[in-house]
Parts: sequence; structure tokens; C-alpha cells
Amino acid sequence: MAALAGAMGLRLGMNGRELSAVTSCALMHDNALTEMILAERKGGNAGEAWRLHCESGQRNMEALIPASDISGHILYHHEFANGSGPFGKKEGEFPLGAELIGIADSIDAAHPLQNLPESELDGLLGPVSENKQGLYTKRSAEALVAVFDKNMLSLLRDDRIAETAERFIPAWEVDMEDEPIFNLAGFVTRIIDYKSEFTHRHSVQIANKAWLMGGYYQYAYEEKTKLYLAAALHDLGKLAIPVTILEKPGKLTRDEYKIIMGHAAKTRELLEGITGFEDIWKWASNHHEKLDGSGYPFGKTAEALDFNSRLMACIDIYQAVSEARPYHPPRSHEDTMPVLYRMSDEGLIDGYIASGLDKALAAYSLSDVPAPRCPLDTRHA
Repeated sequence: MAALAGAMGLRLGMNGRELSAVTSCALMHDNALTEMILAERKGGNAGEAWRLHCESGQRNMEALIPASDISGHILYHHEFANGSGPFGKKEGEFPLGAELIGIADSIDAAHPLQNLPESELDGLLGPVSENKQGLYTKRSAEALVAVFDKNMLSLLRDDRIAETAERFIPAWEVDMEDEPIFNLAGFVTRIIDYKSEFTHRHSVQIANKAWLMGGYYQYAYEEKTKLYLAAALHDLGKLAIPVTILEKPGKLTRDEYKIIMGHAAKTRELLEGITGFEDIWKWASNHHEKLDGSGYPFGKTAEALDFNSRLMACIDIYQAVSEARPYHPPRSHEDTMPVLYRMSDEGLIDGYIASGLDKALAAYSLSDVPAPRCPLDTRHA
């Protein structure tokens, strides 16, 4: 969808900055789906839920790329030219970026483009060109028809999407010392943790504890930030696991356990291609490794596990033991630490780190570690 929006933007003469804004927003346009679903579960009507989805998505994106002009790109991406969208905006009342994201999203939702047969392409484009219902703006409809040919359809297939992304989606870079990195970590953890009501604070609290421990060990700001982001992303691979397995109250079958074990490798797969994330994907994907080689998914031993990988494993165990799960209630710090010390005595985790957690986390027994302060003037605090 982002590649298609980018191709239309190029057709309409967008410059690099404009194109980057549109494609970034297209990639992240559904970042607030969790808020929408939660609103519906709480009894909100559909219109309110859609508006919340758009408003929250716009706010999240502005926090990620505050220097770019993305005003209204996500906020109005569900508007239609005839005014039938959630905010009632008509053609000319919302920005071009929203038009391009909206038409690409609408078409992809109705006809999943990565699986669309070539024989159906003309049938898809005909109604867009005629636009009898007045759903699309004139310029967005013309741009879609102009760029969406059989070659473009081929470029949207799964086996060519990386090539297409490089062609139509400008690179997006975030400095580890920029404030938006905190916002990125924040809303990614919300998406991951939404998967299960029993782990809805899991990634958030592991990230907050990682930041706290970075301060305890007096890490430089950049390393502390990378550790925080790795912790926020450590369970990214769980997005591929069915909720029925994540929330199963009883013992997992062997096949279910194998599925669970695959999430750490999936986290690595999703992150290792990102430039500058070399430490991040390593620390994130090592969080279930054990010093004696009995962990997963790689079976690494102590010699292959650096300090931050060991730290990530210890924090993950602490959080899993202390938080409420289908099979146990929340546990206090005093009830949690014996588990870590026993694992240390058995040679599974680093005893020095377990002792550090004991000292640093005692004050937060049965309570959350607060989120790090992220204004730039406190970065070395």
C-alpha cells in the first residue's frame, strides 16, 4: 500500500520530503487499530471508533516524525470525496497525502493487491476511473489508474516487495538520541501487548525496567536507549502467534510450545535487516537464551551471550514471574527473586545481574516501573 501511494506521489510530482511523509504515513496508517478495537469493546459506536483510530494514528505519527509536514495524512485517510467519511470532509478539504493513502487503503482492503490475479486488474480499475459514487478525488483516481498496471501489480507481490520498497519508499532514519525513538518504542509495545489481555503490560514494563537497569549500570545515553528499544521490541515475533496459544490456561502441547519458541527467531528475522539495529536485534532475540545452552531459539551458551543479552533474559524472566498470567496471580518482588536466584544457582542466568535486579527493583514490588522521561533536556539524567 505504501509503495502504491509512493508511486502515485511520484506521478503527481511530489518532492522527496513530501514523498517520504506520504509513504511513512502509509506504512504506519493503521498504527492505532488497537485503540479502535478497544473502544469498540468498551461499547463505543463505530463512527466514534473510526474517528479515534484516525486521531490517535495521526498523533502517534506526529510524535515519530515531528519535523515532517504530515498534517492530516492519517487523520483524514478514511475520508471520501463525497463527504461520507468519519469526519465528513469533502474533496479539497483534506490533503493530497490523505487522498493517496486513502485510495490505496480502500483498494487494497477490497482487493488484496498482493494476491490479485492479473485478469482482475481491469475490473478493479474500471470503477475507479468511472468513480460514479464520488468516493475518490479526481487527481487520486487518475493517478492510481495511471500507475497501476500489470508491472506494478507484479511489483506488489511478496517476492518483490523489498525491491519495490527501495524504489518507491524513501529511507526513514531515526537517530538513537532523538526523542521520537521513545515514541516508536511506546506504540510498538502497545501493538505487541494488545495481543493478549494477560500480557498487556509485558513489553512496556520490560522496556521500562531495561531503561531503569541501564541507569543502574550507568550506561551512556545511546546504549541505554538501544537497550530500551530492544526490550520494547523483544516480543515482536509474538504477533505471529495465535491468541488461543498465548492465553491458554493449561499446559501447552509440544506443537504449541514449538510455536511459542519460534517467536524469538521471528523477532530477529523482522529486525536484523534494519541498518543500525545490529545490537538491538541481537539483545532482543536472545531473551530466551540460557548460559548453559538450554535456551532457545539458538541454544547459545555463556560465551556467545554478551552482558545486555543476559540482562534482557533476566528482566524477561523477572517480568514473567511477577506479572499476572493465566496460570498464576501477580507476585511480589520478594516472591519473584527466589526464582531468579535458583536459576542463577543452576547456571541458567547471570547471578551478578540477578543481584542487580534485586537491588534496583525492590522499590517497585507489585507496582509498575514508570516510563522513562524523554524530553531531550533530560537525556543524560
